[in-house]
Amino acid sequence: MERVTRRRRRAAVVVAGLVAAVAGSVWFEPWALWVDETVNEALPSASATPRGPTTDEPSSASPVPVPSGPVTVARGTFVSHEHATTGVVRIVRLADGTHTLRIEGLDTSNGPDLHVRLSDAPVKEGKAGWDVFDDGRHVDLAELKGNKGDQNYPLPAGFDWSAYPSVSIWCDRFDVSFGAAALTRT
Repeated sequence: MERVTRRRRRAAVVVAGLVAAVAGSVWFEPWALWVDETVNEALPSASATPRGPTTDEPSSASPVPVPSGPVTVARGTFVSHEHATTGVVRIVRLADGTHTLRIEGLDTSNGPDLHVRLSDAPVKEGKAGWDVFDDGRHVDLAELKGNKGDQNYPLPAGFDWSAYPSVSIWCDRFDVSFGAAALTRT
């Protein structure tokens, strides 16, 4: 009888260990550290439609000039936090007046539940900057498309991006910044 009880205990310990290993793997996603996702998006273009007369009749009013291409209005360089992170981030005003957050040359670790986050928190180098991007005001733009390359994140119409002077590659699962950049107007 004692022998059967020991076997059941061992079996229960083995089953509990397997359940813990599977649950830990699902939560931590350790394979993401060895799998890179590269994204290489071109800068979006918006067709500029000049504003002016809509009839064939001549008008003395001049059309309102529209920028012919994208203009960088702010930029920053990533600093590393929890994981080594390099690259440049820009806020780009397109010809139609919309804004896009563009990340170029990104190189960071992959991980679970990574997001691009705008924040009003200051960018601090090293460990001091790991967890500040959820303390104040912040906006989660989207899930990070890839941990390497060039990618675009359109900003919502009417969004005041200047109220959020920093960008973080944020791991929502563990509430930590992989890297961040302070935006400076150009």
